[in-house]
Amino acid sequence: MGANDEYVFVGCYTGETGGEGEGIALLRRDPATGDLTRLGVVARTPSPSFLAQHPRLPVLYAANELAAGRVSAFAVGPEASLTPLAVRSTGGAAPCHLAVASDARHLLVTNYAGGSVAVFPLDADGVPGEHCDLLHLEGRGPVADRQEGPHPHMVAPDPNGPDVLISDLGSDRVWRARLDPISGRLVLAGPAVVATPGTGPRHLLHSADGALLLVGELAGELTWYRPDPADGGLLQAGGATTSAGKPNYPSELTAGRDGRFVYVANRGPDTVSVFSWEPGGGTLVAEVAVGGVWPRHIALLGDHLYVANERSHNVTIFRIDPDTGIPQSQGEPVGEGSPTCLLRWSGIQVIG
Repeated sequence: MGANDEYVFVGCYTGETGGEGEGIALLRRDPATGDLTRLGVVARTPSPSFLAQHPRLPVLYAANELAAGRVSAFAVGPEASLTPLAVRSTGGAAPCHLAVASDARHLLVTNYAGGSVAVFPLDADGVPGEHCDLLHLEGRGPVADRQEGPHPHMVAPDPNGPDVLISDLGSDRVWRARLDPISGRLVLAGPAVVATPGTGPRHLLHSADGALLLVGELAGELTWYRPDPADGGLLQAGGATTSAGKPNYPSELTAGRDGRFVYVANRGPDTVSVFSWEPGGGTLVAEVAVGGVWPRHIALLGDHLYVANERSHNVTIFRIDPDTGIPQSQGEPVGEGSPTCLLRWSGIQVIG
């Protein structure tokens, strides 16, 4: 793997959950042009719907979104080859997100249908053992067919400490928990955010100026929260609809390197919305067609935005205008069966 080579792993739904993917695929990215080249399937694993990497070791983790949920770990070798390390039960159904804790010794996985968050100890090589804790959430919301119980959709560890945020689509909450680095226990501390009923919190992001941004899958909204000076709790400071098109089930959000623009993918309208971000909040400045169907995930890499279009089975490429922040379509889409997640892997992260 050359010093300038860059790779993108693609998680895909497989036949086990009605998808057309084959597991984890690999793309080569040209850092100069942003172009992608498909290299093929590097791991055949069932419905790896979300991917994450160890912050210090050449290890890749995949959430296998099955009725009997699993998490898979792979060693990343030269030229981004994958070698299986372990497969563990998540103790719940349909795991859809995962992240490594700030101590780099624990892996956290959300069981969407199981209403729980699993904790796995990681050994010195980044290999997960059997889960050491399973935090069960409680609560429901007003959307009967989607909020009959808790549905954790994202787990976001504080990069500098033991606190963990959990966005729960089912209860309209973002929960705050604390990970004990010794025991591996995840202790619930209460809600960090109580969203408007029917919001359906999906994914979250911290802005460059300290706000917590939250995309609501059921309400089709982007909302933001800031600390209450009185007690440090989070209060809603604003919000905006992400698309005029209906129905809309927004999926992922991301921000540019300088924090001036925030991007939200809209499933249904099949667009990406661009928000100008300032201390007062976000303002919708553009909505751009993604060139595919059902944008499940987006990734901003350098000056380019990449969109994983689950139902049109392709990844589309956009160059970001540096002044306006608006994505402009570039080149032809790259075909990939039922893509659900994009993860960059660059040469500096791989130990050959």
